[in-house]
Amino acid sequence: MASISLEDVRNETVDLETVPVQEVFQHLKCSKEGLSSAEGDNRLKIFGPNKLEEKSESKLLKFLGFMWNPLSWVMEAAAIMAIVLANGGGKPPDWQDFVGIVVLLFINSTISFIEENNAGNAAAALMAGLAPKTKVLRDGKWKEEEASILVPGDIISIKLGDIIPADARLLEGDPLKVDQAALTGESLPVNKHPGQGVFSGSTVKQGEIEAVVIATGVHTFFGKAAHLVDSTNNVGHFQLVLTAIGNFCIISIAVGMVIEIIVMYPIQHRAYRDGIDNLLVLLIGGIPIAMPTVLSVTMAIGSHRLSQQGAITKRMTAIEEMAGMDVLCSDKTGTLTLNKLTVDKTLIEVCGKGVDKDMVLLYAARASRVENQDAIDTCIVGMLADPKEARAGIKEVHFLPFNPVEKRTAITYIDGNGDWHRVSKGAPEQIIELCRMSKDAEKKIHALIDGYADRGLRSLGVSYQLVPEKSKESAGEPWQFIGLLPLFDPPRHDSAETIRRALHLGVNVKMITGDQLAIGKETARRLGMGSNMYPSTTLLGDNKTGEMGGLNIDELIEKADGFAGVFPEHKYEIVKRLQDRKHICGMTGDGVNDAPALKKADIVLTEPGLSVIVSAVLTSRAIFQRMKNYTIYAVSITIRIVLGFLLVALVWKFDFAPFMVLIIAILNDGTIMTISKDRVKPSPTPDSWKLKEIFATGIVLGTYMALATALFFYLAHDTDFFTNAFGVRSIKENDKELMAALYLQVSIISQALIFVTRSRSWSFVERPGALLVIAFLAAQLVATCIAVYANWEFCKMQGIGWGWGGAIWAFSVVTYFPLDVLKFAIRYALSGKAWNNINNKTAFTNRTDYGKGEREAQWATAQRTLHGLNQATATSDLFGDNQGYRELSELAEQAAKRAEVARLRELHTLKGHVESVVKLKGLDIDTIQQSYTV
Repeated sequence: MASISLEDVRNETVDLETVPVQEVFQHLKCSKEGLSSAEGDNRLKIFGPNKLEEKSESKLLKFLGFMWNPLSWVMEAAAIMAIVLANGGGKPPDWQDFVGIVVLLFINSTISFIEENNAGNAAAALMAGLAPKTKVLRDGKWKEEEASILVPGDIISIKLGDIIPADARLLEGDPLKVDQAALTGESLPVNKHPGQGVFSGSTVKQGEIEAVVIATGVHTFFGKAAHLVDSTNNVGHFQLVLTAIGNFCIISIAVGMVIEIIVMYPIQHRAYRDGIDNLLVLLIGGIPIAMPTVLSVTMAIGSHRLSQQGAITKRMTAIEEMAGMDVLCSDKTGTLTLNKLTVDKTLIEVCGKGVDKDMVLLYAARASRVENQDAIDTCIVGMLADPKEARAGIKEVHFLPFNPVEKRTAITYIDGNGDWHRVSKGAPEQIIELCRMSKDAEKKIHALIDGYADRGLRSLGVSYQLVPEKSKESAGEPWQFIGLLPLFDPPRHDSAETIRRALHLGVNVKMITGDQLAIGKETARRLGMGSNMYPSTTLLGDNKTGEMGGLNIDELIEKADGFAGVFPEHKYEIVKRLQDRKHICGMTGDGVNDAPALKKADIVLTEPGLSVIVSAVLTSRAIFQRMKNYTIYAVSITIRIVLGFLLVALVWKFDFAPFMVLIIAILNDGTIMTISKDRVKPSPTPDSWKLKEIFATGIVLGTYMALATALFFYLAHDTDFFTNAFGVRSIKENDKELMAALYLQVSIISQALIFVTRSRSWSFVERPGALLVIAFLAAQLVATCIAVYANWEFCKMQGIGWGWGGAIWAFSVVTYFPLDVLKFAIRYALSGKAWNNINNKTAFTNRTDYGKGEREAQWATAQRTLHGLNQATATSDLFGDNQGYRELSELAEQAAKRAEVARLRELHTLKGHVESVVKLKGLDIDTIQQSYTV
């Protein structure tokens, strides 16, 4: 046989999938004893790490990409316009505006690039800590290492529940059952015998065996398939919203420019260059060039903050979806519970003669293997006073590991006297069948099992037999059913409180468990979730399109508190049906059954339990609130610039300098960037983009500010109001000083608007973030100094002095206060309520029921209308009382009532327990100090 080098293996010139296993060892120059660490490192240099190559994006192209969007295109068109179209009327090109626009574009792109890059690096570092592990034989010892270090020739151990880390050939052992659905589309697990190949990414459903790695990384079956599939760029909902807002602003500017062109040239016969300057003012000042930057930076910073809380966002727009999540389908084991089984020794049932509870536990421990790291085995052996007792005084002959078919383990062993024994533990049904008991005995055992199940306890049967033939293949004497062990996975200490918090946040938590219905109900009752649970087979079996209990299946899924006996296909069906009913649905899980779904998860949790999810929801809503605050601000500014300068240019024929509106834009953008770290009150209910509210608020506030600017210019240009009121000199005849005065008024009121849009209540009541306040004061100090001192001939501006500066600040403060009133008026017009919105509570206040039903109802209507479930209401209905709110909040109210009933039931049980103890001990309950009572 010709010599094969490792380079040939890397270049895939030899087919390691079909040659005999012995030849695989020869080609890979390895043995069943595994590789040494040094050889592994050497091969790692040849084959590369065992992971898929990630596309490396050019940092320069990524930076330039922030300048490639419709809003940037408009600014780039304005820059070209400044040096091409402005070159007329006997004047040179407008280089100042050109340079200013380019600087503004670079500032926005640089900030976006830096923040998004930092957030991406932080998330990548945390994701690296979640790398899959594998059991590999190195230096003659079994070690748990990251799967990325595997190389061809490594010997690995794979068992039930493992995701196979690399393409491999199976060695000696029992056949393996492997689920390859994610790779090949085969719906059923396939049997893999020794010598056959298994693929990276497959899931082991049954068995335990060793294997030799034959391909890693991009050379695996999965790697080759992934390499052939081009990544698709799906346009997310966030991008659609961003496009809609951008289009609204662009259309508003376009309409303003068309009106200016029609009025200025054919009607007013203005000079060519003056008209171009006025058009540039609308283009530069009206376009919210910072919007993509502010929103991406807000999400990047929010993504980093979520990662610090234990929730890594693999796709930043998932933050928006988490903020709107109204249903959370939670896996029970490990999420709602500790995933650490315990045995209650006092509840062990003894069913055999000559044994006691300790003996039943000892026999069960003998039929366990701690080295397998199985949860049940570890739990049972851990209940012994000394775990070594499980093998003390006996010699193991054969051990049958657990598999999903037989659902039991068994050990054949020899005791100190040389007698052979066999013990088996497992699912009670399998142990009962093994023992061939009488009908009466079976009924008694089933009654005990049902009693356990009613209390939320799982049952584990234990049986025993003598093996007089002294052979591991012999049948032995008849099996004896000797006892039942009660297993319970206790709820996490914070689960009940977390679910209560989730309900108050408008998120309906549904338990999805593979356990029996009775166990699921008991766990749900303990957690205050309500016991309105159904078996998945009843809901999603042959009756998928039918009805149950007079209700449509979809309605039952929507109203259920959870489902028991769930398989992976059921999980997808439940989530799909909830999504079809326009719910934004989240799903948690950490088991093998969840692996395909979690592989595509948008948010990966690094901490166990449900509390991190609720914290992430609240943080996501805060992030989303910042984005909404900014979009209302951006729309308002576009309207105020377009309409305000349109009135000044056409009514008073005053030509405002494009460079000055560029200064306003730069100062505004610098200040508005800080909104990404602003202090906000997250919505107490699931949130979503409400474009109608954004556009309506923006139009009204923008129009008001434009009229305020027009009023200011009229008072300064046509009257002596400021001279009489503030004792300042008149600037009516001085266009250069009018330029400075108009610049300062527009700058102050434009930036101050952010304090209105960021608050749900009065803007001066809700304290903003310190960074935002500092940025605003710094920017307006600069703006005021420019207006007071600057004498810039190139933009025809002259300083107005501190007297006028103070007068303009006073005028701006007076015209600022009506903005809050207008904000409340808009909300009243859209929702029929204004004052409730003013006093909207934050999450988790003591007044837990304050306005909750109405808020949930309003959100439900908004969500269903937004996603097309409800018929669009006519314009005349916008101001109605929305009587459907009460009906739509029924689900949330029912969930809250069930939770309250469960809580009261727990309190009633506790009260009865306390009373019985008091009576038994003869205590006087009136003398018990209040601080020691529950």
